[in-house]
Amino acid sequence: MRLTVREAARLLEVSEKTVYRWIGQGVVPAYLINGQYRFHQPELLEWATARQRKVSVDILAEPPGEGEACAGISEALENGSICYRVEGRDGESALRAVVNLMRLPDEVDRDFLLRALLARESLGSTAVGEGIAIPHVRSPIVLHVRRPSITLCFLEDAIDFGALDGRPVRTLFTVISPTTRGHLHLMSHLAFALRDGVFRDAIQREASREEILCEARRVEASLVSPEAGRPA
Repeated sequence: MRLTVREAARLLEVSEKTVYRWIGQGVVPAYLINGQYRFHQPELLEWATARQRKVSVDILAEPPGEGEACAGISEALENGSICYRVEGRDGESALRAVVNLMRLPDEVDRDFLLRALLARESLGSTAVGEGIAIPHVRSPIVLHVRRPSITLCFLEDAIDFGALDGRPVRTLFTVISPTTRGHLHLMSHLAFALRDGVFRDAIQREASREEILCEARRVEASLVSPEAGRPA
């Protein structure tokens, strides 16, 4: 999804003037298209996550389109898996190990998925700082995947992922979704969750599967007030 300056400002909860200043400074990923600046939403979410900037709760709570299923983080983790002591000596071998561990339908071409993940990394690291990366394809692709999923892998050894803060990566959240909106939904919620100190601490400690899922559900519950079904 391509965002306008106004939409980017709304997502980041800043003024349009601030967004233009960032563009001028070259610190925010923006594209000049037909004389107007546009933003690729997943890239903007990664940028915000790496800098621990707030993102709009209203945007996080946007409803899915008709017929689309937008899973939360806990459901996506349950659809995927949480794996410990995953081997990998560099980014490519780590992603290969992750793809081999993913819960995917038999008809999914794992080699193609790996190439798509590596192609995305070649455009710029998906590391978001503090030893965490969020590998994903640039846009959802046809993989015969019916449910969105997150495969969370804790690496046996930290590896260089080209992170902005220079820290090696030990934790990979690999996101797969059958729809564009579902993809953006998961990316948005991950950006929000990784700003939550308790959730992030559970990830840093490589907590148990049960604790991580519990914290993911708690973060999701904080997005919507129980009384009105509106963003908290």
